[in-house]
Amino acid sequence: MKICIFGAGAIGGYLAARLLKFTPHKISVVARGAQLHAIRTRGLRLVTPSEDFVVSPHAATDRAQDLPAQDLVFVTLKTHAQAAAASDIADLLSGGGSAVFVNNGIPWWWTYGVNGDAGQSLPRLDPEGALWQQVQPQRVMGCVAFSANAVVEPGVVRHTANNRWVLGEPGGQASERLAQAVALLRQSGLNTESSDRIRQVIWSKLLRNAAMNSLCALTRVSVDQLAVVPGMMDLYSTLVQEIAAIAAAQGYALGDEVSAAQQVPLLGAAIDGTQSARIKPSMLQDIEAGRRIEVEAIVGQVQVLARASRVVTPVLDALVPLLRALDLAQSSTMTLPASH
Repeated sequence: MKICIFGAGAIGGYLAARLLKFTPHKISVVARGAQLHAIRTRGLRLVTPSEDFVVSPHAATDRAQDLPAQDLVFVTLKTHAQAAAASDIADLLSGGGSAVFVNNGIPWWWTYGVNGDAGQSLPRLDPEGALWQQVQPQRVMGCVAFSANAVVEPGVVRHTANNRWVLGEPGGQASERLAQAVALLRQSGLNTESSDRIRQVIWSKLLRNAAMNSLCALTRVSVDQLAVVPGMMDLYSTLVQEIAAIAAAQGYALGDEVSAAQQVPLLGAAIDGTQSARIKPSMLQDIEAGRRIEVEAIVGQVQVLARASRVVTPVLDALVPLLRALDLAQSSTMTLPASH
């Protein structure tokens, strides 16, 4: 198989390294800047608590059009960078391949396949409809990754915790391509499963992700530090409850997961419960690196869904404009957009 990792940053680099090390397929990467230069000259190094190895991709480029059509494309770009890459992703799928979007928050294909509905594009996530029209939702699978990774220097990815990957068809059906993608990731050593309710899994992660990312980005403190600031846990817990209420209004009851999510800062734990100190969610990492943050997928579109369902969300409503202003400040000093 010809497989492309589109966006070989932290999570994309982790995925690419494991596929290159443990599968026989032709793995290519689309990266940029210092990361691309390092991969080309020294290879891609992955460091985990039990492994340390270097691999070289079949091809490494910043021009997706230089690659042939692919059988499978893992898109690990941050959500705000995806629409600009729509034509490149579509070209890679021109031979009939499929794309797996490894997303934080609400994905651009969200409305497709719900009760057989053809759906429509979401302006907050796909402003001009480029992803919807060019990539096309019927060629896409969703993926929720519970995996803590960081690019510690160009070409070097460090994996620190968590190894759960959940894939699903937007329509919830079983499919040959889904089974093939799950088997591929399992072969590379990832704890991977399929779900017929991928949106339920997305909401489950958002319980923690929306609250952690928002508050840590705005305050510049790690997740565990939220618990020591008077009043911050009340704010965090209320936001978790608001996300749960929106999910329930959309038909996704999260039950006991709500109380578990509210305890995360107190436990000093990563998003799947693994003990860890000084957890920095992706938004905080991006703030510290001077990059844009994923406002719309993690909270902006969630607010849109809340208003459509008439769910009252005072904390979320206060945070969304603050985060948009923070993202504007980031974009004014940004050099290059980032991938996962």
